[in-house]
Amino acid sequence: MVKYGKFEMPQRITVDQDSPESNYARYAAEPFERGFGHTIGNTLRRVMLTSLEAPAIISVRIEGIPHEYMAIEGISEDMTNIVLNFKGALLRKLPMEDTPNSRETRILTKIVEVTQDDLDRNQGQYSVTLGDVVLEGNFEVVNPELHLFTVTKPMRRQVDLRVAFGRGYVPSERHVVRDKTSDEILVDSAFSPVRLVNYFVENTRVGQDTDFDRLIMEVTTDGRITPAEALSFAVQIALKHFEVFNQFNNFALSFDEKGGDRDGDQDELMDKLSLGIDEIELSVRSANCLTGANIETLAELVCIPERRMLEFRNFGKKSLNEIKAKLHEMGLHLGMDLGRFGISPDNVKEKIKQYREEKKKRKNQQNTKMLSR
Repeated sequence: MVKYGKFEMPQRITVDQDSPESNYARYAAEPFERGFGHTIGNTLRRVMLTSLEAPAIISVRIEGIPHEYMAIEGISEDMTNIVLNFKGALLRKLPMEDTPNSRETRILTKIVEVTQDDLDRNQGQYSVTLGDVVLEGNFEVVNPELHLFTVTKPMRRQVDLRVAFGRGYVPSERHVVRDKTSDEILVDSAFSPVRLVNYFVENTRVGQDTDFDRLIMEVTTDGRITPAEALSFAVQIALKHFEVFNQFNNFALSFDEKGGDRDGDQDELMDKLSLGIDEIELSVRSANCLTGANIETLAELVCIPERRMLEFRNFGKKSLNEIKAKLHEMGLHLGMDLGRFGISPDNVKEKIKQYREEKKKRKNQQNTKMLSR
């Protein structure tokens, strides 16, 4: 067993998200050893963009339409445009291990019927949407309002959709369908449920050192999975691939997990966090905005995510940049995770008040000892 020194590792991940159902989330983790922010951030980004799975339509069949290069009586769009519209369909389903055949290709069938009454109620044009074609049950429809085609005459046709699971983007010519019918039209399929992943690495502070990494990841999905699911799945996929190299575990490592003498550093940080807003040099406008938001100490300020700051009354970009610059000078930043001190946004006022009282008590005890000598 080979002994290695301690690696700084994040204890928690800070999540900035409007709601659990939101398709966007911002994750921040710190501190990492220098360089590990890029190593981990780039790995997770590549896995999320290339390797996550989701269902997508791979073929479309509309009764009475033999191929995609034709117009349809009673429908405004031709078949080519209808197929293009179907490419935008977003269906959600997470196959479970204990559900038999949960990953098999499925054919969804629906008879679309538009009557004269439907046309009269919609000024002679009835818009058929994805919600009209795909029923809830096998799949959850993420965008049921997606327009597919416009009907101008009474119509009754059967629509069949073949749905499969896959990864990435697969053009129609690469789909393998064994029981394909002659009037079934294969379509290009975008299986990847992640639309955008950005990551940034910033410097962060551990004790007196300011060259540790803070990793920030911004994940945007299309609704077929949530950002939390995307990050979780990517981590598990990456770990599975690292297991291939576990055969070289003959050279096992043990890591020194001692934190060293961090008490002084933590006291120094808590001293900063307990400073009042009026004790740091801010413009009158910025200070007044924070006072109006009932923010009294630096601890209360750094607990707030950057995006929330602009929601405060009379608070603009100029004030935000001033505050970020001032915090950076002090080795702090907005959206800090103070969990290691037992501080959360809910109890920050109480914890700082308690720290100030304890500090005052310790100072009085030291003064008493000095006088008694």
